[in-house]
Amino acid sequence: MTPLIRRSILRLAVALGVTMALPVSASLPAERVGLEAARADAEAGRALLVDIREPHEHATGVARGAKLLPMREIGARLAEIPKDAAQPVLLICNTQNRSRAVWQALRERGYTNVRYVEGGMSEWARRGLPLVKPVVR
Repeated sequence: MTPLIRRSILRLAVALGVTMALPVSASLPAERVGLEAARADAEAGRALLVDIREPHEHATGVARGAKLLPMREIGARLAEIPKDAAQPVLLICNTQNRSRAVWQALRERGYTNVRYVEGGMSEWARRGLPLVKPVVR
């Protein structure tokens, strides 16, 4: 893990008011979702796919319908992530390292409806799953 990613994870942990974002503790089993299931659930509206990559990483494309919410902004924009157990939230980054860290931080904040996408966007692109240009707001 690069120092930049490590610093970002620590900043997120502080922003969310948790003491530690990594490693995932044994008491919180990792809840992952596969790429195809994530795509199907997001496209059918059964889950909210949240892309936590930084804006410069979106140049390669984003998953259709993904909410773009950079990891460094999650603390300030936490209200944009539904906490309702009936609204599944799927976190995706480039390789799953950041989404796993955010997953744990959100679990520690009481989110029970959050999973992270196995393989991340790098695997998404490698498998040829559809990508769209991001909508800049």
